[in-house]
Amino acid sequence: MTDLKKLTRAMTFAAQKHTDQRRKGERAEPYVNHLIEVVDLLVQHTGGADIDLLCAGMLHDTVEDTKTTREELVREFGENVADIVMECTDDKSLPKAERKRLQIVNAPHKSDAAKMVKMADKISNLKTILTSPPPDWTEDRKQEYFAWAKQVVDGCRGVNKGLEAEFDTVFKKGVKQFGMAA
Repeated sequence: MTDLKKLTRAMTFAAQKHTDQRRKGERAEPYVNHLIEVVDLLVQHTGGADIDLLCAGMLHDTVEDTKTTREELVREFGENVADIVMECTDDKSLPKAERKRLQIVNAPHKSDAAKMVKMADKISNLKTILTSPPPDWTEDRKQEYFAWAKQVVDGCRGVNKGLEAEFDTVFKKGVKQFGMAA
């Protein structure tokens, strides 16, 4: 299978799995927009040569947010893609606060590929909070999310200067917009 075919299969797979999901923001964009933005960030900052990385970026929420299994990802996209996705997957049986704590604790121990997917994911999420925040989120909640995302990304640093710089730029916009301490 060609690299491009593998990537477009991952895009189709993710779009089908997330078909009825919307972002939580005011505009309630289709969830697939987030996944495409994650892949775009990865392409921009890595050159796009690692198709497994791009596929994992597209699929990073399938196990966590749909009925997709690791075995299904292995069958469709191979062990490497499935491994990266699983590294990015929270255990939804745990309380939200514990999942968030574990993202901070585990970030430094992830593979380079999983760290890049995590950074791209957080960049996309912060951009959305800046442009289309969930309508029920207070300024405090937005600030808390930004601060938490920074802790996760700080644990991912050292693998891609471009993603790190883009995160820092978006984070600084949040500091300014929400009056946060830097």
